[in-house]
Amino acid sequence: MTSEPTSTPVVPPLHSPKSPVWPTFPFHREGSRVWERGGVSSRDLPSPLPTKRTRTYSATARASAGPVFKGVCKQFSRSQGHGFITPENGSEDIFVHVSDIEGEYVPVEGDEVTYKMCPIPPKNQKFQAVEVVLTQLAPHTPHETWSGQVVGS
Repeated sequence: MTSEPTSTPVVPPLHSPKSPVWPTFPFHREGSRVWERGGVSSRDLPSPLPTKRTRTYSATARASAGPVFKGVCKQFSRSQGHGFITPENGSEDIFVHVSDIEGEYVPVEGDEVTYKMCPIPPKNQKFQAVEVVLTQLAPHTPHETWSGQVVGS
């Protein structure tokens, strides 16, 4: 019997990226086109929607320890349970889920807010606003409480 030599498949070694991957907020990410479109479509929404309930403890702890940012509510849909905040520095809009809004009022367009940032899994390339607090209600705009009472005119 002749034994044929068995060859081991050659596996190329793994290489790390040439440059480290760091969150680029508050600056525009390379290739980002959200600011050029002028609007946000449903394909820009993370899937599944990250909520306070599904976020890991470590992600929540990192976000809580992070800096506080300021912005303005661009759009919020109570029925859909999410919206977007335009950061004060004018960078890309930030996703916000209803579970991350603190306080008694439903945000409306023009409300000033403060928030912290948390990366959105699985790639952690985009960010969402957490611990969102309405600091200044938009003037001359009716606001609704979470219980459904309309306040203001």
